[in-house]
Amino acid sequence: MQSSFDLVGQVPPASPVVLSVPHAGRDYPVGLEDAARVPLAALMVLEDRFVDSVALAARRGETAIIQHIARAWIDLNRAEHDRDPRLDDGAAAGHLSAKVRSGLGLVPRRTSGSGELWRRRLGGDEVVARIATTHRPYHETLSATLRAAHARFGVAVLLDVHSMPPIAGSGARIVIGDRFGRSAAQRFVRRTEAVIAAAQVPYSLNVPYAGGHILERHSSPRQHVHAIQLELDRSLYLDERLDRPGAGFDRVVALVREIIDALEEEALDQPSALAAE
Repeated sequence: MQSSFDLVGQVPPASPVVLSVPHAGRDYPVGLEDAARVPLAALMVLEDRFVDSVALAARRGETAIIQHIARAWIDLNRAEHDRDPRLDDGAAAGHLSAKVRSGLGLVPRRTSGSGELWRRRLGGDEVVARIATTHRPYHETLSATLRAAHARFGVAVLLDVHSMPPIAGSGARIVIGDRFGRSAAQRFVRRTEAVIAAAQVPYSLNVPYAGGHILERHSSPRQHVHAIQLELDRSLYLDERLDRPGAGFDRVVALVREIIDALEEEALDQPSALAAE
């Protein structure tokens, strides 16, 4: 079966920095559009539009994991149990996360702009199959890649790259997420902040995006595995329609490259880091 993601670069990684791009997929499985009660454009709103192109252009030797199946199929930044009982016949009753209550669970049910997305409920076996073929392999590969980076360098840093719509009423154009200090040592966050501040791009820390399941699952700062989520305002790198790469694309690529360099330098400039093989 064809993989739902691309693993770019070598394992063991050539750098302690590992890139993840879970929400930029533009491949829609057969039947998904027919199952929707809204136009395809309404499903595309869920995409981190072309942020994979930013990450790949910024990448040099780093290993990157790039999802190419659309987020409308399954959301890799949700836990396997974040299943929505209003959509999924296999969802367990009980406490629901805020994301599930809002309709943005493991399989997105609705968006604020379009309302309900699907013509019918999903059988529990359908969601289990999506977990088995799409969600679980991505996370297993990401976990193995981080373990390999840690084994080689004594430290690993995950940069989880996302994009966001322009935030009304906020000056922030980039949001750094570290789950309020739980997913990465402060020194990595400070280096990321310094790069963005030097580029004179307004940013915020953890507001309104602190990082989700990917950071929670794959970070372990005490074991020298750190994870940062990077949210880029789409108007920074897309055209006026927020549809295709625009005039700011190269500038954002250069900025992400500087962040990667800063994280790698910080990772290797510590006693926990081992000499490369």
